[in-house]
Amino acid sequence: MGLFRRGGKDSTTDEASAVDAAVDEAVDGETEEIDELDEVVDVVAEPFERTGGPWDSAEVTDDIALVDLGAIKLPGVQGMELRMEIDKATDTVSAASVMLDGSSLQVQAFAAPRTDGIWDEIRGEIAESVTQQGGSVDDLPGPFGRELLARLPIRTPEGRTGHRPARFIGADGPRWFVRGVLTGRAAVDPAAAAPLEKVFAGIVVVRGTDARAPRDLLTLTLPGPANPELTPSEPETPSFDPLTRGPEITEIR
Repeated sequence: MGLFRRGGKDSTTDEASAVDAAVDEAVDGETEEIDELDEVVDVVAEPFERTGGPWDSAEVTDDIALVDLGAIKLPGVQGMELRMEIDKATDTVSAASVMLDGSSLQVQAFAAPRTDGIWDEIRGEIAESVTQQGGSVDDLPGPFGRELLARLPIRTPEGRTGHRPARFIGADGPRWFVRGVLTGRAAVDPAAAAPLEKVFAGIVVVRGTDARAPRDLLTLTLPGPANPELTPSEPETPSFDPLTRGPEITEIR
């Protein structure tokens, strides 16, 4: 496991600029225009019935070593770097990102209704947000059920308009919802996505018994002394947050 990083969050008013900056960083500095997603769609569009995680804490009985982040527990992967995103206004942890071999998986957990899932509704909001900003979205079957393969608009250093890929995945659980965003090669390459998909599938959600409104962010915490190899620093890391009121894509700074 690699370096633990700590980022902060400021409010943003220009959603389009936030998307450009967030996606540009997330794809590991690549600047070429990416327009080959039609071929990728054929690879990832095979139907798949979801039968595994993420899991609820009540479903897990095995004593498996996990990185404890409060509402989310993550399995560790050799070589991964963990970044925690901090909302400076409230001094709370808003998201966790796993960086691995040039790809990224950002995860957040939210409260959900006791009976109905919210991923179908959230997918529609994400798709609307992306298309309004000049991108495109395909709603496809994936390893966790329906997911979105998005092409997010960016401006290249040469001044051209390009697109960056991102995969939005989600899982409804008992009174919770987990959303993941895969960026970098993992957004288009199944081999690069596999280890991060394994991390997502191994997530354990600790929902708690508190009454919460649907879409309330479940509290994350910084890793404790059990992870001494993680040391703090201060980078930026991107965030996609369509779960706030009104669909949006925002950047964590």
